[in-house]
Amino acid sequence: MSDHTVLHVKGRILAGPDEVRDELWVVGGRITYDRPAGVRDPVTVTGWALPGLVDAHCHVGLGTEGPVDADVAEKQALTEREAGALLLRDAGSPSDTHWIDDRADLPRIIRAGRHIARTRRYIRDFAHEIEPDQLVAHVAQEARRGDGWVKLVGDWIDRGAGDLAPCWPPESLAAAIAEAHRLGARVTAHCFAENSLRDLVESGIDCIEHATGLTQDLIPLFAERGVAIVPTLVNIATFPQLADGGETKYPRWSAHMRRLHERRYDTVRDAYDAGIPVYVGTDAGGSLAHGLVAAEVAELVTAGIPPVDALSATSWAARAWLGRPGLAEGAPADLVVYEADPRTDVRVLAAPRRVVLRGHIVE
Repeated sequence: MSDHTVLHVKGRILAGPDEVRDELWVVGGRITYDRPAGVRDPVTVTGWALPGLVDAHCHVGLGTEGPVDADVAEKQALTEREAGALLLRDAGSPSDTHWIDDRADLPRIIRAGRHIARTRRYIRDFAHEIEPDQLVAHVAQEARRGDGWVKLVGDWIDRGAGDLAPCWPPESLAAAIAEAHRLGARVTAHCFAENSLRDLVESGIDCIEHATGLTQDLIPLFAERGVAIVPTLVNIATFPQLADGGETKYPRWSAHMRRLHERRYDTVRDAYDAGIPVYVGTDAGGSLAHGLVAAEVAELVTAGIPPVDALSATSWAARAWLGRPGLAEGAPADLVVYEADPRTDVRVLAAPRRVVLRGHIVE
């Protein structure tokens, strides 16, 4: 398609969970619900249209050993595009991927800068590894480098204790999160265990990644403060394998990881039932493959979230949370078209019929 081609999408346009239209038009890369005057021979696409899906936790530019070359990052982004994920919240990457912003054929990225971790308390070559007295300065640095988010590593294995443990004292967290907010950035944190969560929430955190340690006594606090979670259940599925690998050296940690895995669905369902915002993220990058957004939506349904709400967690609600439009009048034409209604069966998400990015059919 050229920049002058008019696109006509018709069938069922899912502008919201209950807002269904019959058609939309794409003119100059933007959506309109008014038929353009004098249009001739538009390119027509039929089916069930959704806003481009959101993967709210992935890592473009990150591989198993840290930063990757631009050609690998490009393949990661293309894999997300093929899956219909057209808006990515990059939850920490050591690579500078701003060049992707100049590519009309690649998904839009909202960056959280580089992970900020405690010294020797995270995966090597992934993060800035610092001590608490440096936290405010590094949060300010990454807030300026990112796109409105900062990513902390809230807990990790403490080799002395042989188990997961918090990384930061409360006073450091409170000062760092306040600085991020002053600079207009939100803060999220990697957290597997239970004992880091209260300090993070009471310090003003905006979101928790994974949140496997969320317990009944903490759920009301999350709900009251409006702290979102991104469960990354396709990643949590790897916990038994990780536990097996660490059994000999860290038996307490291994047993803990198995417990967190066993209750993962209950944790997510209880959070949802309490009104905690839940969003779709895969943790792709590092050791996990890209392109798993449909699998994560299916996992949320397995956990007990109603299909329409699980779908919203990667479309309408997720885009609103990240401050990006959906299928609104005048919005950039980033959308995915399916054979059938994904509200009825979210498994439809695994097979996009057409992917439209910035008004161009790319898949």
